Amino acid sequence: MPRSLLTLAAAATAAVPGAEVTGVRALTAGGGGHFDAAVATLSDGRELVVRAPVDEAAEREIAAEIVALRALTSGVRELLGFDAPEYHGAVPFDGTTAVVTGFVRGYQVEATQIPGGRGIAPSIGQAMAVLHALPGSVVRSAGLPVRTPEQSRADIERVLDAAGASGRVPVRLMVRWREAVEDDRLWSFESSVCLGGTQATSFVLSDDVAGVPRVAGVLDWHGLSIDDPAVDLRWVASAPDAADDIHEAYAAAAHRAPDAALRVRARLHAELEFARWLVHGLEAHRPDVVDDAAGMLESLSEGVREDRLLAGLGAATSDVDDALAAIGRVPQTAPTPVDTSMHTDAYDPAQLTLDGETAWNTAPAEPAATTDTVPVVDLPSAQPADRPADATVPFDMEAFIAEERAQRAD
Repeated sequence: MPRSLLTLAAAATAAVPGAEVTGVRALTAGGGGHFDAAVATLSDGRELVVRAPVDEAAEREIAAEIVALRALTSGVRELLGFDAPEYHGAVPFDGTTAVVTGFVRGYQVEATQIPGGRGIAPSIGQAMAVLHALPGSVVRSAGLPVRTPEQSRADIERVLDAAGASGRVPVRLMVRWREAVEDDRLWSFESSVCLGGTQATSFVLSDDVAGVPRVAGVLDWHGLSIDDPAVDLRWVASAPDAADDIHEAYAAAAHRAPDAALRVRARLHAELEFARWLVHGLEAHRPDVVDDAAGMLESLSEGVREDRLLAGLGAATSDVDDALAAIGRVPQTAPTPVDTSMHTDAYDPAQLTLDGETAWNTAPAEPAATTDTVPVVDLPSAQPADRPADATVPFDMEAFIAEERAQRAD
């Protein structure tokens, strides 16, 4: 059962010393996400996001995000030129941990609805170039993952081995992907700071004084690492109207030597999301997921029938882009799950299909405009945790909270 808004507001007051909550509203995209979330309004006018995970995958994600956000010093944030959520605190809550971050104001647009031309597309390309130009020390000093091109290549080989052994991947796709993995031209890239797989809704938009949409903030920091920059560009294949403009703006703003194979690797990573979904189904012993993934793979195979991924290292054909448009409905299983609404909901596997599209409003609007702010009266207390954090979380959340409290007491 979802936690109540008042209970989430109480968690904010427990996690942030001196916070006086005057109102609270729901923060959700209306799907079956991995978090219960709310926006709490404070007496000083600030707005904070309170999130409580509802499953172990979300607990791992939120723990990783804390590490990433704490690595963004004031100096790093100045380099960004756009907002990233600020970490404000965490508190044991209803058998898990509620985390409080700053609210990034703006609106989001689904990939298939991003128009070409000036505005959103080039702004997203430029924002990704800025992210990828951050100094590697941001990641290394926080003890976050560092992956070489060789490791990225080897990981893909392992996915192909696991997917191929199932017998559910069309031969055409296996040949296509093996050729790409074996082509050295694709794997001589320079690793960079990455978010581990952005998507269209990772970018929070606002309109400038001329009414032109610009990136105002970036979400989804839980996968912060040093990795193949093409991983963060894989979703662009599902934005057919904007893909060229995004890639061109990215290349123009990039601070590294040109990477002729970047777009090909991005498409490879995008296509492999189908294979990763299949492997996830196999590992989770979920025949329904396996069948779903196999159907997507068959559809993709038809879409690439007349296309060679490595041909001239060129752009994708429209047929391939149409096939890849389904990527946005495939839950990402590696390296981390992805949150598809602002600060909140992740993919709901029950709603994934190859046919039919989700309706997305692309008009600028306040993200929580559909939910009234609820006055906070007589807030209940945050409930203590009754179990430790998941063992695979990169740090002990309970010890982390205890240490913060001790420092505040001093």
